[in-house]
Amino acid sequence: MSSTTGNTLGNPYLERVYAATCPEESQRAYNEWASTYDSDMIEQGYIAPAICAQAIAQHGNIEGLILDAGCGSGSVGLELAKHGARSIDGLDYSPGMLQVAQKTGVYSKLETGDLSKELEIKNGTYDAVVCVGTLTQGHVGPVPALKEFVRIVKAGGVVVATVLETIWEKDGYETEIERLINEGQVKLISKEVQAYRKHAGVGGRVLILKKL
Repeated sequence: MSSTTGNTLGNPYLERVYAATCPEESQRAYNEWASTYDSDMIEQGYIAPAICAQAIAQHGNIEGLILDAGCGSGSVGLELAKHGARSIDGLDYSPGMLQVAQKTGVYSKLETGDLSKELEIKNGTYDAVVCVGTLTQGHVGPVPALKEFVRIVKAGGVVVATVLETIWEKDGYETEIERLINEGQVKLISKEVQAYRKHAGVGGRVLILKKL
């Protein structure tokens, strides 16, 4: 399995978001991509939303309050709803994507937010945080995002996130996870490598953390 970010199957929007050098570039690309994002990702064989929703259902409280961080068009919210989730908040940097997510009808609240900065959310607000397709090249890095996800989850709650394999070590994700574990903040349930953009041969870590 190849896990190179360059394997985009020629999708110009995916190439743009991977090449983005600042949040504003990502926002512009996603705003323009919003109307066709879901159909384009189906062509890519994108199954990460289903994988992560299943992880929440298996390891977390699917009936609790869940934050979909970097919710995009709402594909993760739809998958969570299939498992019985009824209280889902969504946060994304792209207003265009949030407009699409609103149409799914599965979110209790949708807001714009920048995951590359500290979040204006109280400690222990959520039973689970899920972040799919955002911790990747040209997007949000491990700091402060992972620390913030852990902070806003209740004790005993879970954080589920995907991280591209090509940046797992070099961009500091592995180091940040080790720090959180060593400080006694979380227990690592899984960091399995899975192919989640199947048609492009692209995959990464599916990270599952339980807050202590």
